[in-house]
Amino acid sequence: MLDSLRRVLLRPLTMIGIVCMMSLILFNGPTSIYYYLTVAQLLFVPIVVEQLVLLKGWQKIIIAIGQFSVTLLYFSQQEGVILLCVLAYLISTLTIASLGIKRFLRRGFVNTAEIMIDIGFIYLVMGGLWFLAFHLQMDTGFSPIITWLTAIHFHYSAFLLCISVGLIGRLYMTRYYRFCCTVIAAGPMLVAIGITFSRIVEILAVSLYVVAIFSISYLVMTWKLPRWQGLFIRLAFLTLCFTIIWSLLYAFSNLTGLVLADIPTMLNFHGIFNCLGFGLVIVLAWSLSIPPTKQQDYLFPVSQIRGKLIASNEPHPGLVDDMADFIDKEKVPALICDFYEQTTHFHLTASVQWATWFKPMAFIYQLISRRMGQLNLPYSSQSAVMDGQIWKVNALLDGREKPRVWQRSIQGQPVFNAIYSQHQYENQRYMNIALPLPFSSMHGILQLSTKNNRLYLTSDAQGDAGTYLAIGKYIFKLPLHEYFVMREEQDRLIATHDMTLFGKAFLHIDYTIRRKDDMY
Repeated sequence: MLDSLRRVLLRPLTMIGIVCMMSLILFNGPTSIYYYLTVAQLLFVPIVVEQLVLLKGWQKIIIAIGQFSVTLLYFSQQEGVILLCVLAYLISTLTIASLGIKRFLRRGFVNTAEIMIDIGFIYLVMGGLWFLAFHLQMDTGFSPIITWLTAIHFHYSAFLLCISVGLIGRLYMTRYYRFCCTVIAAGPMLVAIGITFSRIVEILAVSLYVVAIFSISYLVMTWKLPRWQGLFIRLAFLTLCFTIIWSLLYAFSNLTGLVLADIPTMLNFHGIFNCLGFGLVIVLAWSLSIPPTKQQDYLFPVSQIRGKLIASNEPHPGLVDDMADFIDKEKVPALICDFYEQTTHFHLTASVQWATWFKPMAFIYQLISRRMGQLNLPYSSQSAVMDGQIWKVNALLDGREKPRVWQRSIQGQPVFNAIYSQHQYENQRYMNIALPLPFSSMHGILQLSTKNNRLYLTSDAQGDAGTYLAIGKYIFKLPLHEYFVMREEQDRLIATHDMTLFGKAFLHIDYTIRRKDDMY
């Protein structure tokens, strides 16, 4: 424990922060309300960032320049110097925010704990912008002191709190904790919106924020945590429970005109307790150790084909070579397996139904999809014949096992160009489907199963299953899920394809599939 704390203190950025803070106390004065923000900029932010990510040399230099710039602001009144200093600090917050974005792009919409950490990193740039607005005396619509308090808000309530909630989530995660995470993540922006536009929104946002913080504090008190680290975490959240009451009283004062908490009160109590009781203590807790992440890197093969696909001139009969690779073929009708192994021998009719709430977006998206010739589903729900051809794809260009593209169209208009492949993870074999897009590719990793003579394919399953967007070296999990169900009915196949976005259904497709030989 002490070794970990010693390593943190001996890091160059931490030492720079300590030297800068001590120089301010010695030469600028031992007390200043502006130190509430400065100590976060010089110490709290660099310490937490270095605990979570491995910084490159140039990133450390940018953050160090930001530290020196914050310090220099106390010793210069020249407009040019002030401008350079606040811009330097803003660039350092942008650098840190970019780390959050990169973390998110490597993972996507999965793992609430890691998303909270990403959000904390990204929020910091908002603190940098308000810090700039304060020192450049920009007209934000608020008094200078409110502008400065907002900068503090995004360093503590956004950066430190979101990251702390995420790190605790690495240890324990429940459904209610996820709800609290959502409130905490949205809280800083909702409070800022309320302050700007509506006192009622402000009081509602702060009230919900208070409930979430008290709930997390209660959970922290009941969960088993490492001894000394747990003591600091609990002390920090107890302090936060106390200080957040002043925010609620201040919001209520703004709404009613009855002064229960004013700016001087906020500075004297809310400010100092947040700085020392929460900020210092929670940073000390994370300096002792960082809970390990449970997130694993995505290792499944990804198609390297981007943009417009040029297929070979070699036709291929089916989407898969043998359905036995995925399921027990005895548990579904033979016609289902025949369809996947001899796809070009079948005739498809499709009826597309967009959810009412999604129709405006579907209409706008069609303007783009028609040009791409990809994911170009009709807006109308009328049944339409869907023609298809399957061609082999160069495995060296694609990078996956035995790729083949299924090109589907309706009345000559391209609908899908989906490159089918497969891969295995542990004891599960997945259908690995890539849809080339401009500069990227979308991947549907489907798990297959059988029940009651039906075939089920879904991206909503354990392991590698999911919907992903591959851009360069990043593999980004999307909040999309697919659900296919196929059954035999009177010598034909009936299939449904449903899609959800953030758990809400937005697309339903009905397929009727017949053998071409049976139609004549």
